[in-house]
Amino acid sequence: MSLVAIGINHKTATVDLREKVAFSPDRIHDAMKSLASRTTTGEAVIVSTCNRTELYCNNASETDIIEWLQDYHGLSHEELMPCIYAYKEQVAVKHLMRVSSGLDSLVLGEPQILGQVKQAFAKAKEAGTTAITIDRLFQNTFSVAKKVRTETEIGAAAVSVAFAAVSMAKHIFSSLSRTKVLLIGAGETIELVAKHLQDNEVASIVVANRTIERAQAMCEEFNATAITLQQIPDYLAKADIVISSTASPLPILGKGMVEKALKQRRHQPMLLVDIAVPRDIEAEVGELDDAFLYTVDDLHSIIEQNMASRKEAAEQAELITEEQSHIFMEWVRSLESVDSIREYRSQSVAIKDELVERALNKLAQGGDGEQVLLELANRLTNRLIHAPTQALTAASRQGDLNTLGQLRIALGLDKN
Repeated sequence: MSLVAIGINHKTATVDLREKVAFSPDRIHDAMKSLASRTTTGEAVIVSTCNRTELYCNNASETDIIEWLQDYHGLSHEELMPCIYAYKEQVAVKHLMRVSSGLDSLVLGEPQILGQVKQAFAKAKEAGTTAITIDRLFQNTFSVAKKVRTETEIGAAAVSVAFAAVSMAKHIFSSLSRTKVLLIGAGETIELVAKHLQDNEVASIVVANRTIERAQAMCEEFNATAITLQQIPDYLAKADIVISSTASPLPILGKGMVEKALKQRRHQPMLLVDIAVPRDIEAEVGELDDAFLYTVDDLHSIIEQNMASRKEAAEQAELITEEQSHIFMEWVRSLESVDSIREYRSQSVAIKDELVERALNKLAQGGDGEQVLLELANRLTNRLIHAPTQALTAASRQGDLNTLGQLRIALGLDKN
């Protein structure tokens, strides 16, 4: 057996090349079938994301797989080879476990990659390009990724501005389930904030944006309410949390507007997180009682501390993937030994059946029973000891004492 992992990622290749090597969802089904045809077991999985494309195959030649990737995308050897990495056996197994655990990601410990690997495996199952080894490999990998998440702090600390903003809110409001949130802006960062808020089951979300159409498009996904920037004063007092990220050159929330909202709230505390550059919320807002204002600089400080924490957790995670990849390879070797035992037993039974049939024919023709039985025993003995005898002779002549010792133990001549 030869497990092979071939790929490129954000560390080895430019965005341009990664785009060329990526597999679109509408082509990946046929691509996996084509790739699987290059293996002797028909097992192949393709993991293709914006940051990586990796091919996992069982019983395949590294050279064949690389050539297939070149041909499939019409790339030259010179263009692809400097960016390719190739792993075999336990190293390939550990790599998949590291990838799925977020240890090889652009953002250390990010959880999205596990979902992407699971999706790739599901598509391979649909395409019929998995069997016992690849199936067991990916199922074990998912268990390892879960083990890394539960036994280390790799995913506990916020390392994106959006995640850090929501994590800060969770620290101030122990539960977000009763909080009402006002998001200002409708760009990528705010959309990510909304996803994290939805995961934490906030009571309600209002999205304010310069163009109501963009806000409405985002609100459909998150069951939120869309308003214009001009409507913010009407909704601000209802918000327990305000998170803002726009491209406005001037502040959107001033001290006076927030002060008025706090009075309407009867001075219930309000958390304001400004992740815009330049600022969306006037710095003077932080001077107000019951207004807790944090800026993008505050979040970056948290992120830096959390990255250090994740690196410590990653060291623990590396030990887990090393141990678990070793355990998987032990299972693979046990599978190979079962195949060898089955093959050896089948061969011995075939020899026995052949010689018994010959003996029965001789008896049917009137042969002497004692003579036929003696001949059967001698022939069976000679056939069964022929291969071991040759192996013992070869090891002795070559002075290979290690092989000779193993053969003697296997044949029961010496005790282990």
